[in-house]
Amino acid sequence: MVWIISQPLFLKIMMISMRQKLILIPNLILLFGTIILELKKYPVFDFTSLPWIGAVIFLSFVIDNLLRKYRSSADLYLFPLVMFFLSIGLIMIDRLKPSLFIPQLRWALCGMATFMAVLYLAKQIALLKNYQYIIGLCSLLCLCSTLFFGTDIGGNRNWILLGPFSVQPSEFAKIMIIIFLAAYLTDHKNVLALPSNKFLLLRLPPLRFIAPLVVIWGMAVLMFVIQHDLGSALLFFGIAILMTYMATGNKSYVFLALIFFGLSSTISYFLFSHVRVRIAIWLHPWTDPTGQAYQIVQSLFAFGSGGILGSGFSSGYPFLIPEVHTDFIFSAIAEEFGLVGSIFLILGYLTLFYRGINIALHCKNEMNMLLASGLAASLALQVFIILAGVTKLLPLTGITLPFISYGGSSMVSSFIIIGLLFALSTKENNNA
Repeated sequence: MVWIISQPLFLKIMMISMRQKLILIPNLILLFGTIILELKKYPVFDFTSLPWIGAVIFLSFVIDNLLRKYRSSADLYLFPLVMFFLSIGLIMIDRLKPSLFIPQLRWALCGMATFMAVLYLAKQIALLKNYQYIIGLCSLLCLCSTLFFGTDIGGNRNWILLGPFSVQPSEFAKIMIIIFLAAYLTDHKNVLALPSNKFLLLRLPPLRFIAPLVVIWGMAVLMFVIQHDLGSALLFFGIAILMTYMATGNKSYVFLALIFFGLSSTISYFLFSHVRVRIAIWLHPWTDPTGQAYQIVQSLFAFGSGGILGSGFSSGYPFLIPEVHTDFIFSAIAEEFGLVGSIFLILGYLTLFYRGINIALHCKNEMNMLLASGLAASLALQVFIILAGVTKLLPLTGITLPFISYGGSSMVSSFIIIGLLFALSTKENNNA
């Protein structure tokens, strides 16, 4: 018996079996979560969402089998991990906003289809380097489009209405900026890493080489000031700093970026009233708990009432938070699943970040390595910013929790990121 267990073939079979079973976990969460919510509605049941739930579960099994069959050299844990977040998000949307459950299921299907489309085009990743400036220009156009065609939703002017749909261009601009930075920093790494000019304690290259970075920093500040979008501003700024430091190892860029952001934020604070309001809510929420600080105060109450084990699924009062299905969905999870559930979810995101960085470390091509690390860092930074916002560690932001918060643009863009990471994890693309 010991001899059989010690054999490599037996261990390989057991590992494959484990990978096959991983996709069952999120699907069971989705299935039993929706059943529990329907039983709460007794004697009135609503089965209109069943075909959409079945479609999500069926497509997840199909994708998982295709990945194991045709992409066996890739990171096969990525997709089940993402489906775990997706299942948590779907049952929470069903719990918090039942009217948005079917639309979110549709967006989930769109995201999964986009994921497969990205994998189909994976061999074209190497060509992105040839179009880096076009991609960078398109990202700036996406960000600027909301200045002219944007609609104010939830206090942020970062949405464009297209008939019955609303699109958030910054979600897709984020991916394009990561691709641009990966290509640009790879091409100019030597110049950026060995600066020739000295300014005070900083050592910097000629201005023309850091101009693209300054433009991205400026766009981040512009989003903060004009679009009232602090979350996206921090996200774009953080991505630019992290990727520049990862490519060059030069701390001068970090200090320069922090000085730039600090001066811009200080000037914005004195010039624009909405910036002062955001800071006041962050620093002193209890001075106006029923007014402008209502949401963050209720979020803190939700964390407190959840305790260690939580109030139980569908047994809390998360509806007291107006935007609980978007910005504050983590507060609802913390209330009903407690500290244990919150930590478990955070560990899941840390695992996703770890696997993304592991993919980057196994890439032989420098651009692919920087692209994978940038994509992984963007997800981790996005999670940190939204969790810090709902817990009052940072000023309240308007970004989503990947795969969990309601939102079509966020869902599709997050699946694009995972698709790119999965494509980069294949041995065939590591050297491309």
